[in-house]
Amino acid sequence: MNLFDVYSLYDIEPVSGKGSYVYTADGTEYLDLYGGHAVISIGHAHPRYVSAVSEQVGKLGFYSNSVKNSLQMKLAEKLGRQSGYMSYSLFLCNSGAEANENAMKLASFATGRSKILAFDRAFHGRTSGAVAVTDNPKIQAPFNATENVEFVPLGDLDAVRGKLATKEFAAVIIEGIQGVAGIRMVADDFLRQLRTVCDNTGTLMILDEIQSGYGRTGQFFAHQHAGVRPDIVTCAKGIANGFPMGAVLISPDIEARKGMLGTTFGGNHLACAAAIAVLDVMAEEHLVENAAEVGRYLLERLGEMARRCDEIVEVRGRGLMIGIEIKGNAGALRKQLLFGNKIFTGGAGEHTVRLLPALGLTRGQADVFLKNFEQLLTGQKDA
Repeated sequence: MNLFDVYSLYDIEPVSGKGSYVYTADGTEYLDLYGGHAVISIGHAHPRYVSAVSEQVGKLGFYSNSVKNSLQMKLAEKLGRQSGYMSYSLFLCNSGAEANENAMKLASFATGRSKILAFDRAFHGRTSGAVAVTDNPKIQAPFNATENVEFVPLGDLDAVRGKLATKEFAAVIIEGIQGVAGIRMVADDFLRQLRTVCDNTGTLMILDEIQSGYGRTGQFFAHQHAGVRPDIVTCAKGIANGFPMGAVLISPDIEARKGMLGTTFGGNHLACAAAIAVLDVMAEEHLVENAAEVGRYLLERLGEMARRCDEIVEVRGRGLMIGIEIKGNAGALRKQLLFGNKIFTGGAGEHTVRLLPALGLTRGQADVFLKNFEQLLTGQKDA
């Protein structure tokens, strides 16, 4: 049997990691500034994380949600305290797409409405409902087509007002920062006004913080820079540092009913042990603060680079969620960084290099990237 051939693969196989580095079998070291799509929040093979998961698997790896699991309660308490959402409820699942599916279902249950409003170039996942609110026809099968989703331009408040005035929409779903679209920023004032429009029309506000959350932007969630409180927040990626997990944070105004949501694997013992370890390390090592500090440093240095290097079109981001738009082909540049400079980065479209490193990235590691990145840009320009 062969693997279903849907991924474009680099001819590199990391077999181990430590902190912000990964290693191949021959010992070659790569600086990881992508963290496996923003998943590695506390670094590869963190000792505290390895210990917690190893200890838990030696006790009990899994049992169903038909019995009590005190690890779920411990996780909910820690997450509520560290995120500032103690009054919210927590539903645990397995992925970001599943979190968004459940968020939209909850909104529809709570309002009795069927429509969802989303934004152009949004990405919310690949399962049926999540892909329906993703603005990418290439990943939408005919089965995914629905009249219950409408799109408006990001930042267009008048378009939002016009749609929501009909009071047909259960929710608006929006990313804290659009990641797949190329680190496309959402203005703080737009989020604040969106909150007001939702309140005035009885529409719930869903913040997709799957990529932009968990400390990545220098706040626990990206929307907290704007000082808004959504009705529902979705999380995944960095929540368990590589163990599959998703979560939905739910306003106390939304009523729970037995059986309205469910999952087999969500909130299992191993996933919870991993997620608790992540929160402990984030607090003890001040990783949210580090993401703010090192991210600010990177953005400042990249801004200086852009002023002296006309190959850079724009630098966007917050904290350690950064997009660098260039005039040339970002894929080709990323390959040069990987194979020539041993640095992993991500991409977003044809022209954007995306940085999503572990939250413990140091200034020294940032400097290694900055030096190599500028040298390659300058070389491309001179050629």
